[in-house]
Parts: sequence; structure tokens; C-alpha cells
Amino acid sequence: MNQTANQLFARVLSATCLLLPGIVLHATLAGAQPALPAEPPKTAEQAFKNIQTLKGIPASQLIPTMQLISNSLGVECEFCHVEGAFDKDDKKPKQTARKMMEMVFAVNKGTFEGHREVTCNTCHRGNSHPASIPLVPTAADFAAQSAAPKKDAHSDEPGNNSPSVVDPILEKYLAAMGGSAALQRVSSRILKGTVDLAGKQFPIDIYSQSPDKRVSIMHLQNGDSITAFNGTVGWLSVPGRPTQWMSAAEADGARLDADIYLPSRLKQIFSDLRTLPSEKIDGHDVNVLQGTREGKPPVNLYFDQQSGLLVRMLRYVDTALGFNPTEIDYADYRDSAGVKVPYRWTVARPRGRFTIQVEQVQQNVPIDDQKFVAPAPQPNDRH
Repeated sequence: MNQTANQLFARVLSATCLLLPGIVLHATLAGAQPALPAEPPKTAEQAFKNIQTLKGIPASQLIPTMQLISNSLGVECEFCHVEGAFDKDDKKPKQTARKMMEMVFAVNKGTFEGHREVTCNTCHRGNSHPASIPLVPTAADFAAQSAAPKKDAHSDEPGNNSPSVVDPILEKYLAAMGGSAALQRVSSRILKGTVDLAGKQFPIDIYSQSPDKRVSIMHLQNGDSITAFNGTVGWLSVPGRPTQWMSAAEADGARLDADIYLPSRLKQIFSDLRTLPSEKIDGHDVNVLQGTREGKPPVNLYFDQQSGLLVRMLRYVDTALGFNPTEIDYADYRDSAGVKVPYRWTVARPRGRFTIQVEQVQQNVPIDDQKFVAPAPQPNDRH
């Protein structure tokens, strides 16, 4: 890989931290400890150096919290941190960031009874310095303001969780995918295609094994980038870099992506499913269901009203300062051995997006179990 491509890939890795079926681009600030049951969970100050404002939060939340700050301010890690020495306090923006976090905590505690109503994004909205003076809107701005405002995707509306309303949406989705019996006949799946990262295309192979194992191999010019979830832990191996382990929150999202039987298991996965107001995606009317689970952020599911197929999933990673969203669009559904498979996925986060286009699908073919074996931890791995 030439230097330009290397820089591009490193930027995508560090800036986007994107999750999608079969591939996780994980931030390179520092890895989170894999969720191994033998080890008790650590706090941020136990796992990382020079933690001051965020003492006491789970170590697995630190990197997602840093990503939320990066997303909200539209900056890279080095805006606040010394490259290669993140524990140093040499940069003034890092001192300012600590004060801003303390302000956010104080506002939520003193004004909103401890509820997390204010986040970095409340003021910054993608700018490193929030505007203190209202802007004079352009004609285009006025036109946009006259349109009906779009509701926040993370809606607190009660919605309707009546089975008479929710079940028909789920049943239509399952039928559109081929039905429960056809899904249960799938034990493995191999996908081959390309991934588009900021205009650069690379071949990719994705191996799935029921019920929830998935490995992606992206073929780069200087070696393979391997992303895997084996039903227990997830990891990312990039040429020339230490192994990156998924945090518990990332592993939870990867488990949803890796579930071959997801269309038939939504009522099992989510303790509550309720409707939200319908929306339009690419000109198509969609039904929206919000799924909730105890102790985890909600997941929004968007189903095309005509076809019944899932066209979007919106989920969040919880952090100390707010939610980080990941939006996955599914398209180009095709039949494969009696089951519908999306041949195109577009994954978007606040600071980037990428697309996988599948070219070949094989169902029920043997997959070497070694592909799902986690690598042995090395001293320089990101934990």
C-alpha cells in the first residue's frame, strides 16, 4: 500500500469507528479490554494513564466517549492529544476539554436532575468552537426551516407496543426474507465483494457461521485487515498494528450484525418493541420499530412498507457523555437458496461512511473453525 492509501486507511480507522455486518473499523486511540469473564471489569483510571475528569466510568466506555467528543467537535484525536502519547497534558485543548466535560456533568446534574440531556453536540454541532452569535439564514435555510421538522431518531415517545400493530410488521419482514423454515436451513454463509472507503475500493470476504460468528477479511495492498466476532469476543487485526479488541458495547452491536437468524429472533432479542412515527427513506414509506433491552440503548428498525424488508438499522453506543450513533442501510436484496440477502450495506457515523457491495453469495458451505479463534494476546495489543 502506498503512503497515501496508508494515510487514508489510518484516517478511516481512527475517525470513524464504524460497525456493520462483518466489519468493524475500530478507533486507534487505544483498544478496550475484551469481555473475558475471568477478569473483573476495570474503571477508566485502572486501565488508562492520567484519567482525571472521567474517573469511575467503565474502562470500556472511555474510547466511545472520546469518539463522541471527536464526532461532536469535528476534530481528530490529535486536536487534544499528543500523537503517540495520549496521557500527556501538553496541549491546551485537552485542559479545555476537561473543563467542558465538568460543565456538562454539572448542567445535567443541577438543571436536569441528573438526566443526560446536554452533551458536547448540544452546542458544538460539528464545530470545534460553538457559535455564540445566531447566524443570518440564507434563502435555502429558510426553505429548509419551512419544511416539517424531522424528529430525533432517538425518540422518547411512548409509541405503540400492541402486538396487533407490531406483529404484522415483523411477520411481513420474516416472510419477505424467505420465512423461518428457510432461514433455519442456513448454517453458514460466505460473501465476496468490495468495500468502498472514501473512494478507494478493496476486495473483501465475509464468513458467517450460525448462530452469531462472523469474520471479515479486507485485502489491502500491504496485507489483510481481519475483523472478527466469535460469539464471545471481537477483534480487529490490521497489518503493522497491534490487535484491537472490541469493547462490550461494540461486541453487542457485532452480535446483532452476525445473527443469521435475526429476522426470526427480534421478539426474543428485544424485551419491548414499539412503533415510532413512519418516515420516508429514498422516497419509500417505512414503518419504524424501536427495540429496547434492559441497560442498553434503543435500536431503531426501519421496514419498507411495500416490500416488508429491513432497509435501515440505527443503534447507539452508550458513553459517559451521550450516545454515539451508527446507521446501517441495507439495499439490493437478492434471493439466495430461498433466503433474501442484502447485497449492499452502507454504514454511516457522524464523521464518515463506507459501502460494501456483495458480488457472490454461497450458503451452507464448510468454514474452517480456526477463522473464529481469537488471537493470543500480545504485550503490545491494545487493551
